[in-house]
Amino acid sequence: MTYLNSPLTFKGLTLKNRIVMAPMCQYSVEAEDGNPNDWHFVHYVSRAIGGTGLIIMEMTDVEPDGRITSQDLGLWSDEQIPAYTRIISEVHKYGSKIGIQIAHAGRKAQDAAQPVGASDIPVVLFPGESKTGKNLTLPRPLSTLEVKEMVGKFKEAVRRAVKAGFDTIELHGAHGYLIHQFHSPGINNRSDEYGQNLALFGVEVIQAARSVMPADMPLIMRISAIEYMDGGYDLEHSIAIAQQYKAAGVDIFHVSTGGESLPGKKMPGNHHGYQVPFARAFKQALEVPVIAVGKLDDPYLAEATLANVDADFIAVGRGMLNDPYWALHAIKTVTGEIVPPVQYAAGISIR
Repeated sequence: MTYLNSPLTFKGLTLKNRIVMAPMCQYSVEAEDGNPNDWHFVHYVSRAIGGTGLIIMEMTDVEPDGRITSQDLGLWSDEQIPAYTRIISEVHKYGSKIGIQIAHAGRKAQDAAQPVGASDIPVVLFPGESKTGKNLTLPRPLSTLEVKEMVGKFKEAVRRAVKAGFDTIELHGAHGYLIHQFHSPGINNRSDEYGQNLALFGVEVIQAARSVMPADMPLIMRISAIEYMDGGYDLEHSIAIAQQYKAAGVDIFHVSTGGESLPGKKMPGNHHGYQVPFARAFKQALEVPVIAVGKLDDPYLAEATLANVDADFIAVGRGMLNDPYWALHAIKTVTGEIVPPVQYAAGISIR
């Protein structure tokens, strides 16, 4: 028995295999007004042709100033819906399912004239991490009323994603973006209700998202299990936050780490599978399906992660940038055989 190529049904979502394409911003200079273009069409459809079970489209923002850069995608207008539907329809032709990551960059919005965030604490980026080459502007804390309005913006973006035809929704609560900023003790210094209960903003976003999603559509939350900045939170904190997110309506956790600011004494790992133990911890503590991510592009490591019940899905990012057909090649490596697209059968041997 192999695991990588085994199908899985959860709620109303049935996947042909356990392989997930992790969301990765494309920073496409032709992404005018947040709309996906031909680059995005080819980028995502080619991974469906390449055998990926679930494709998660890149971080897509709820308002223009919520983007990391002005070259990123958005879903703040109904006029943007058709461009996403075009991609979804083509992806479905090849038996893949597709979700979208809904987010707001908060204090990490590099092109915003005035970034907003949970507080006025600035972010410290890695050298070269700035996509614009500029230092980030000090963020302005959202007022309590603005926080509540932001929940509505997330809700509307999710509504548009459902209308476009996505199979699942992922909320971005990791890597130092807005939801993460609220549930991080080291970033959130508010004195209102959103500072007294660090999970409250995320809980309200989740509840708002669920209110416009079909009951049988899974809701995924990407979360950083630990922070690497000095004084950053640990696994115990993230699991406690995740318990509240689960109760609010999250079905699956996509477990990553860090991204909140420049690491301090605690540095992220650079070895294959370095984040798998965090996925395992979430799976055991929360008793929900989890997606493991982080240097899992070795097919045997991906298979072992599933076989050892460390995770229910494996997500591959950079490996799929390198190889659009990573899923087909990984399945062939592990199982010894694949079913390639008929158009490519002459070039991709079945055994």
